[in-house]
Amino acid sequence: MLGVLGGSGLYEIDGIEILEEKKLITPYGEPSDSYIVARYKGKNVVFLPRHGRGHKFPPHLINYRANIWGFRKLGVRKILSISAVGGINPLLRPGDFVISNQFVDFTKVRPVTFYEGVYTIHDEEDRTDDLVNEYLKNDRVVHIDVTQPFCPVMRGTLKNVLEDMKVRFHSTGTYGATEGPRLETAAEIKALSILGADIVGMTLVPEIVLARELSMHFASLNVVTNMAAGISENRLTSDEVIQMMREKNEEIKKVVLKFIESIPESFDCSCEDVLKGAAI
Repeated sequence: MLGVLGGSGLYEIDGIEILEEKKLITPYGEPSDSYIVARYKGKNVVFLPRHGRGHKFPPHLINYRANIWGFRKLGVRKILSISAVGGINPLLRPGDFVISNQFVDFTKVRPVTFYEGVYTIHDEEDRTDDLVNEYLKNDRVVHIDVTQPFCPVMRGTLKNVLEDMKVRFHSTGTYGATEGPRLETAAEIKALSILGADIVGMTLVPEIVLARELSMHFASLNVVTNMAAGISENRLTSDEVIQMMREKNEEIKKVVLKFIESIPESFDCSCEDVLKGAAI
């Protein structure tokens, strides 16, 4: 089943049938909001607003582990993340879509793993017969491979959807993840540019890492809302981010519908093998 992480109201799309809202409690605390379980053309999909409805949680205080673990409890194996980002690469323009294929992480204070050795938090209700459950119950220390962090099948599906829609997009992009909630300095953006970052945002990490630790498939679709500090000649504001996401809202919803429709049932990738040989 597919999970969609994004903004509030993303599930309010013509053609999507809302089945139920599920409020979950996890061993890591409460997720950002209730999960919206829906169906579209015979396929079930679960939506979660990462900041909570009404944008209650700043990026550094989102309960990422609860959000991702809640998806697992609901049977989600694939996650599509939709985010607003700043543009670093000069080839980008506000309004462009970017499909991430790499990230660099400059977050600081967030829990970034489920596997904490003797400090591991256990979910006594989890009966799943997999390596996740085995490693957690045995307090294993785990080092996952993130050489290619994103699912190639999901990225390929996104690329085909965006091509069919004839919108302006970039099929690769390195996401620079920062702590927030403040925006970056011009010097920080320059440093990220030197390191190869094309876009900058505050939520991809640890979402992608936690999903990968649970052997999930994960893809990141980003909307460039403005150019980043030192690249834009103007003072950066939240207003321009909100305005651009409003302008792109209907387009984003069409992408989600086409993605749900197009995603294959079986995946030819190694995402589900990431835990093999990863535990000490």
